[in-house]
Amino acid sequence: MFTGTLRVDLRLGDVRSLKQKRSVVRPIIAEVQRRFQVSVAETAHHDLYRRAEIGVAVVSGDGSRCRDVLDSIERALAARPEVELLVAHRQLFAADDDQEVS
Repeated sequence: MFTGTLRVDLRLGDVRSLKQKRSVVRPIIAEVQRRFQVSVAETAHHDLYRRAEIGVAVVSGDGSRCRDVLDSIERALAARPEVELLVAHRQLFAADDDQEVS
């Protein structure tokens, strides 16, 4: 079993309040969850209205499947016109040895 995580730091476009931020971030989270069948949440920058960090987790029996899903999610987020993807961090763990896999 493999567990993959992806953390993306996003800069939001023309957002001037936390309420507007929610109206941008919630649909992104819902789309990623629906489209890729993964766990996803806003994980940081809750008090900043032009920044958001989104965390994603995927579990699979195949490490390459985890990588493929995380790649697809990163590309989908980078292609969204209302956000700028600043940084993406990913990790892949194998359950049998509890070691991070590259």
